[in-house]
Amino acid sequence: MTEIDTSKPHPARMYDWYLGGKDNYPVDEAMGQQMLALDPRVPVMARVNRAFMHRATRWLAKNGVRQFLDIGTGIPTEPNLHQIAQVVAADARIVYCDNDPIVLAHAAALLRGTEEGVTEYLQADVRDPDAIIEGAKQVLDFGRPVALSLVALLHFVPDEDGAHELVRRLLSELPSGSYLVMTHASADFTPEESKAATEKLKAAGVTLALRSREEFTRFFDGLELVEPGVEVPHRWHPELGEPVPGQDDGVIPGYGAVARKP
Repeated sequence: MTEIDTSKPHPARMYDWYLGGKDNYPVDEAMGQQMLALDPRVPVMARVNRAFMHRATRWLAKNGVRQFLDIGTGIPTEPNLHQIAQVVAADARIVYCDNDPIVLAHAAALLRGTEEGVTEYLQADVRDPDAIIEGAKQVLDFGRPVALSLVALLHFVPDEDGAHELVRRLLSELPSGSYLVMTHASADFTPEESKAATEKLKAAGVTLALRSREEFTRFFDGLELVEPGVEVPHRWHPELGEPVPGQDDGVIPGYGAVARKP
C-alpha cells in the first residue's frame, strides 16, 4: 500500500477534521485552523456538502436509480452513500473510488452493505477516468443508468488537468437515464477570503480551483438539470433531509446540482 504522507495537509483528511473525525494528522488540523480563521463556516460547508450527498442519493434511489459510482469518496463517515441508497433500495449497487491511501485503509468500513446489494471500493484517481471506468464495469452494468457522484471533488482539479474533459469522458460511458451529481466550492460569494484560502493551500501543496456559477454549470452541458437546477447546496430539495446547524448563517459559498443524461 502507498505510504501515507503526513508532511503536508490532504483534502480528504482536512474534510474528516471538519466533520469531527479522527482520521487526520496535526498538519491537517493546522491547515484546517487556518481555513477557519478565514471563514469560520468551513466545518458547516463540509456538513452541508455531506447532507447534499445524502439528499441527492435519496432522491435518485426514490426515482429508480440502482447503481452509483462515487468518485472522491473520502474517509468513511456514516451514513455513507450506500447506506442511504440501500435503505430505499436494498439491491442498490455502489462503487466507491478514491486515490488517498488513508481511504483505502478504511475501505472495509465502506463495504458493509445489504445482502441484496453490492458495495465495492476502487483505488484510482479521477484524473485517470479510463481506469475508473474499467474497474467500475466489473461491478456495475453500464447498460443501465448509473449515478456519477462528484461531491466536493472537482474544486481540487484545475482546468489545466482537464476537469471538464474528465467529466465528459466519464459521462460518455454511461447510458441514457444516468445522472451527474456535483457540488463545488466557489469564490462568487467571498472573493477576498477565497483568494486567501487558495494561496494558503497552494503554499502547502494543495491546489484549489474555485469556479464561478457559470463555470460550474458548464459541467452539465448537454444534460437535463433536475429542479431547482444549480443552487446553493443546502437549498437543493431540503425536504429530503435534516437541516445542518448554521447552514443559514449567510450564504454557503458553493453550488450543487443533479442532472440527467438524455
